[in-house]
Amino acid sequence: MPDPPGRRVGGAWRLALTERLPTWFSVRCGIEARTAAALAVVLLVALAFAVHHFWTGRPRTVAVPPVAAALPAAEAPAAARTSAAAGPRAPSPAPGAKPVLVVDVAGKVKAPGLRRLPAGSRVADAVAAAGGALPGADTSALNLARPLADGEQIVVGRPAPPPVAGVPGVAGVAGASGPVSLSTATAEQLDALPGVGPVLARHIIDYRGRHGGFTSVEQLRDVNGIGDRRFSDLKPLVTP
Repeated sequence: MPDPPGRRVGGAWRLALTERLPTWFSVRCGIEARTAAALAVVLLVALAFAVHHFWTGRPRTVAVPPVAAALPAAEAPAAARTSAAAGPRAPSPAPGAKPVLVVDVAGKVKAPGLRRLPAGSRVADAVAAAGGALPGADTSALNLARPLADGEQIVVGRPAPPPVAGVPGVAGVAGASGPVSLSTATAEQLDALPGVGPVLARHIIDYRGRHGGFTSVEQLRDVNGIGDRRFSDLKPLVTP
């Protein structure tokens, strides 16, 4: 019986492949054409797998995700609760803001009352801020060049009230309300004495520091810048 057409085609294909194989390959390997074809398919699959593995494992450029400008939705309520529990925050001072002095200007001025002045202001600035002294007001008892202290009262044209304990710069503002101790007075208190300015007040403090204080008012004569006339003016106003 003649072979079917399919068998004839398969036999012809194997015969053609066997004829095209090198003679040394057929002799040495001793494999049939079907086995060689299967081996070739396996090699092709392995090659395809190697190419795929190399392609997927190549280095890639990864974009950095942008930083979120706001908190995630889940964290926002928690942050709001924390801020509310902490209570209101005190306002921070503006950068570069200068400290302010509050002084009370009383007496014979055009607009007596509280005045706010920048730190480093002097008595003359406070009087000017109150509108200036009234005509005929005597300002000779005031040291207009004396630096101001926060919380003090400046009385123009009349005797100052008694000094208030614990408030710096009140004693001796417009005239001495009591003797000033040379051994414990501050530079501001010495500066407020008649005829004593910032430089002479510093000389008195330097002398006090070198000699451990004053034991008598007569020692004031030894301070640089104090002559007989100035000593006579200061003697009834100071104590050792």
